[in-house]
Amino acid sequence: MPTTPRLFVSADLSAGRPVPLDEEQSNYLLRVLRLTPGGEVRLFNGRQGEWDAVISAAHGKKADVSPTTQRRPQPPPASPALTLLFAPVKKDETDLIVEKATELGAVRIQPVLTHRTQTRTVRLDRFRKIALEAAEQTERLDLPAIAEVGSLDAALAGLPAGTALIFCDEAGDEPGAPWGGETGRAGPIRTVLESLHGRDAALLIGPEGGFTPEERAWLRGRTGTFAVSLGPRILRAETAAVAAMAVWQAVCGDWG
Repeated sequence: MPTTPRLFVSADLSAGRPVPLDEEQSNYLLRVLRLTPGGEVRLFNGRQGEWDAVISAAHGKKADVSPTTQRRPQPPPASPALTLLFAPVKKDETDLIVEKATELGAVRIQPVLTHRTQTRTVRLDRFRKIALEAAEQTERLDLPAIAEVGSLDAALAGLPAGTALIFCDEAGDEPGAPWGGETGRAGPIRTVLESLHGRDAALLIGPEGGFTPEERAWLRGRTGTFAVSLGPRILRAETAAVAAMAVWQAVCGDWG
């Protein structure tokens, strides 16, 4: 069954006020979907909810759309809010993390550099495009903020006061034992999260190879940090990010 195309625009939205689309959006409507003036679309801008609209003009490679009726008002900002901090990995896996973080309701996505981070250069324009497309497809009414890549300590220093840092820590404290053995293991993520209802949270996902012992000690000694385990299996970074965000939404977020 055909669905009405849904687009994010930066312009203000009000009934009867035409919104010019960029060339990529216009091409999608006019040439990919083969819509003509009068064709229906939906618009959102992260500020004024979602609107029904129609194509009001098509000129060359550009189209204008005119909002008609507001479908949904803009909800208040997510509370509690979820931030994702992650060490970039390979391109496709990093793209997946950004896409799924958007789908799972993260309000902020921040790539961070750790000692073992292998990919230290990222394209924020690509991240923003991925997040925009994921928001259009999943009925979000806003876009997550995409932060510049930076050091882990700077990212943590920039978290709002009172934010709980959920540190996904799969290591133990036994030197020489595989993955640090069993001593010093973090508590199960669901159990830890049950004590954090109502608090804004930042999930921290480490790089391939995990955090260094020095980073682990520093993180565990930091006020406001809660170390959690994602179970008995060692997960890939992108899997860990999706799993941890899903559990947070189920226990503390809007799935409940």
